[in-house]
Amino acid sequence: MTKTVDMVITGAQVLNVFTREFELTSLWIDQGHIISNLKDEPYQARQHVDATGQWVVPGLIDAHVHMESAMVAPSEFGKVLLKHGVTTVATDPHELANVAGVAGIKYLIDDARQTLLDVCFMLPSSVPCVPFDDNGATLHAADLRPLYAEPEVHGLAEVMDYGAVARGDADTMAKIHDALAHGYHADGHAAGLNAHQLGVMRNAGLDTDHECTTVTEALERVKAGMWVFLREGTVERDVQATIGAVTEANAGRFAFCTDDKTIADLITEGSIDYNVKLAIASGIRPALAYTMASYHAAKAHRLNDRGSLTPGQLADLVVLTDVKKVQIARTMKNGTWITTAAATQPLPFTATRLHQQTTLADLKLPLTTGNVNVIGVQPNHIETDHLVKQVPVVAGEFQADLTQDILKMVVVERHHQTGRVGVGLVHGFQLQQGAVAGSVAHDAHNIVAVGTSDAAILQAINQLTKTNGGIAVATTQKVLATMPLPIGGLLSTASYRVAAQQLAAIKVAYNQLCATPMTFDPFITLSFLTLPVIPTLKLTDRGLFDYDQFKFIPVERH
Repeated sequence: MTKTVDMVITGAQVLNVFTREFELTSLWIDQGHIISNLKDEPYQARQHVDATGQWVVPGLIDAHVHMESAMVAPSEFGKVLLKHGVTTVATDPHELANVAGVAGIKYLIDDARQTLLDVCFMLPSSVPCVPFDDNGATLHAADLRPLYAEPEVHGLAEVMDYGAVARGDADTMAKIHDALAHGYHADGHAAGLNAHQLGVMRNAGLDTDHECTTVTEALERVKAGMWVFLREGTVERDVQATIGAVTEANAGRFAFCTDDKTIADLITEGSIDYNVKLAIASGIRPALAYTMASYHAAKAHRLNDRGSLTPGQLADLVVLTDVKKVQIARTMKNGTWITTAAATQPLPFTATRLHQQTTLADLKLPLTTGNVNVIGVQPNHIETDHLVKQVPVVAGEFQADLTQDILKMVVVERHHQTGRVGVGLVHGFQLQQGAVAGSVAHDAHNIVAVGTSDAAILQAINQLTKTNGGIAVATTQKVLATMPLPIGGLLSTASYRVAAQQLAAIKVAYNQLCATPMTFDPFITLSFLTLPVIPTLKLTDRGLFDYDQFKFIPVERH
């Protein structure tokens, strides 16, 4: 008796990730899986799809992403990614975990169940990212262990505290051991590490990195036996600088990730489809680029049921009308074509904490000589420069130096009502007046602000209290624009379209305060200036932190 299957796709050039070539063949699909990739089979299909003149590739996989950076709930995030051919992501939920602990992780898992996008959760390893970070929660190995019972959990996310690994910190090593004991793996985070330090990470069981910014760094990680995820996010734009490391011989160790990308950039640029487009434009063969974007990511995360268009695999695939320009015609997930987005709403979240009673006195920066350490923004990178500048001192205090583009930056602790306020200086935001403040500030997610006057900074900070978190642009007189983020101070409760419109509005407001429009995203750039595990100078609520010395230093040099 002839077997009847759900669907057959014929006439297309289908990617075989094992030969890294396209071949004219058919795909036979039944019950959400591919049962054959042979051109002719003795099957009857209920639906026949003629894809003549098109290309079919496996569903794309984002090998490392913080969904919270999109600033929308997972259920909205999935609606956008599926349109861009992404069918699976490996996410580290440490943003909301740093705010609300296990409750934050469970919220993201529950809300993600509303989308067809497969969201594989890597449990956050570094909450807080360093012991002196004043975040909202602390997660030990014992806190994370019960979460392995959730079917969406697939391992341990980026271990950022190299010092803890190097000294064999018991809790850190227990987190790694638990992931391996459950048959999963543990991601690394090797920003700024040398070859010896990479070996320390590998010996501890960490096998991936996504922090490469140069060809040399990428090759060092491959030589150490790591998977390398080439990153293209909103701030961290590294694909074009690192793709030269990929050869036909070593390509099996490379995949793609976005890490942190706003909803606006996901809509306009895309997700992993944009990484593929950049790779092809840089000279990578299309077949190889799509293999990196699917099969290699699946292998890195031990997702053995996806990543190729071969028998037994999930029917996750993308149909393309132009393979080089990555023009997507349609996406299939689990054997079903994605047509219209599901009519879902983000689940309610009640664990947001945004406590602050900041005053103008808290924002003062007394100076004597004016010889100061300044955070230097590197556009489209999360690393910073350590600048030494001479700034004017007025009545014993710092005043904004618009000529040198040196502004005051503050970080206000918001989780525990400690009243801590860190004050520093930053170069690169180009404001001529006003301020911007946000409750997105990696990884502790305290309130961060930068501005030309204390009054404008306080105006923006106080607006965040009114909206229970978000991003606000203000002058001394009024608030110009706000993007409310009431889910933990990180995520919008709005649809992705409304959230994108709000983000666009605050960008317009920000540019109105600048002499010329910004060429990089000021909001997500500002959010990373508080992350002490990334070189070089950062600011926390405890003060100015020097990564190279791994200690706090004064703003004024003596």
